[in-house]
Amino acid sequence: QVQLVESGGGLVQAGGSLRLSCAASGRTFSSGAMGWFRQAPGKEREFVAAISYSGRGTAYADSVKGRFTISRDNAKNTVYLQMNSLKPEDTAVYYCAAGSRGSIGYTTGEYNYWGQGTQVTVSS
Repeated sequence: QVQLVESGGGLVQAGGSLRLSCAASGRTFSSGAMGWFRQAPGKEREFVAAISYSGRGTAYADSVKGRFTISRDNAKNTVYLQMNSLKPEDTAVYYCAAGSRGSIGYTTGEYNYWGQGTQVTVSS
C-alpha cells in the first residue's frame, strides 16, 4: 500500500506562484512514475504533469507547459510541482498520483495510488 499526502495549496493572485509537495510512504518511492492531476468543479480530472521513476523524463499538459515544473527527490520520497505565472483557469483541486511502472503515464488509469488532493485557487 502507498500513502500520498499533498501540501502547498492555497489562494494566490494571478501571476503568482505556488509549490506543491507530495510525500509518499509505504513502498520504494523511486520504483514508479509520479504524476499530478487536477480537477475543477464540474469537470473531469485532467493530466497536469508527470515524471519518470529516474526523474530524467518529464511530461506536461499543453496548458501548463513553460509555467509548471515537476521534480522529485527520491531520497526524501517526495515529488514537487512548481507552479509559476498562475492563471484563474488553474484553479482546481490538485492530486498527486503514483504508478507502478517506471515510465510516464498520461491517464488516471495508469496510476494506482492517489492523494487526498490540495486546493489551489487563483484570483483574478
